[in-house]
Amino acid sequence: MINYKTLSEHVCFDGIQKICSHNSEVLNCSMQFAVYLPPKAKKHTCPIVFWLSGLTCTEENFTTKAGAQKYAANHGLIIVAPDTSPRGEEVPDDGAYDFGQGAGFYLNATEAPWVSNFQMYDYIIKELPSLIFEAFPARQDAQGIMGHSMGGHGAITIALKNPNTFRSLSAFSPIVSPTQSAWGEKALLGYLGPDRQKWLSYDATELVKNGHTFNGTILIDQGEKDQFLDEQLKPELFEDACNSVDQSILVRRHVGYDHSYYFISSFIEDHISHHAKVLSRII
Repeated sequence: MINYKTLSEHVCFDGIQKICSHNSEVLNCSMQFAVYLPPKAKKHTCPIVFWLSGLTCTEENFTTKAGAQKYAANHGLIIVAPDTSPRGEEVPDDGAYDFGQGAGFYLNATEAPWVSNFQMYDYIIKELPSLIFEAFPARQDAQGIMGHSMGGHGAITIALKNPNTFRSLSAFSPIVSPTQSAWGEKALLGYLGPDRQKWLSYDATELVKNGHTFNGTILIDQGEKDQFLDEQLKPELFEDACNSVDQSILVRRHVGYDHSYYFISSFIEDHISHHAKVLSRII
């Protein structure tokens, strides 16, 4: 039985932009997500791309700032953007912007008190898709995933671990080696505990080094004026790991661009086209 409510709905480029909520059994709270249905979805099933947002974001940041709907409408893609963590008065929180609510890191927590709610990995690969494929005309055999910063980390690690599910992959300014960044170390220690071996399955660079590859080109855009580039993001670590195992990767570096949605909106058309090109070949 479909378990969701439509909170808002707007016509956008002849498609429909919806914000919805549902009761998540995996996260033990109410969750919100955005879904864009292109005009093609009125009569046909469509390929789908999941967008994962970064620290502090909700489902609305990408939906209102990226400008993706125009290109999704042109290519006939459904786009789903979930919230970044469980939320609510009964959900544990840290108070810091980079841990707790708004900072789920797309992993399954094992440490108290986070373990009871912070199961974002299972939410993204199991519960949310199950709802989407039941409620909307999305093609289960034509899924892509992309994200920004913490969401880029989530998109890449999830795709590397589920290459038969996700056929296309891209990221903006991803945290590619959280075991070697302050953001990542804080989150992994808090959610998973002190055993660093447990952290490696949520580190894209380590996953590639340990045999996880993606069947296709990984597209990454990175701004060279990104204030987090050197200390938190370190794209060269992931690029080197991919090159060492012949994983196809395209890292595009852009002079003058920072970490903001101004950067994302400047190149989102390329990412939508990247996913559409791959997913349209699946019959």
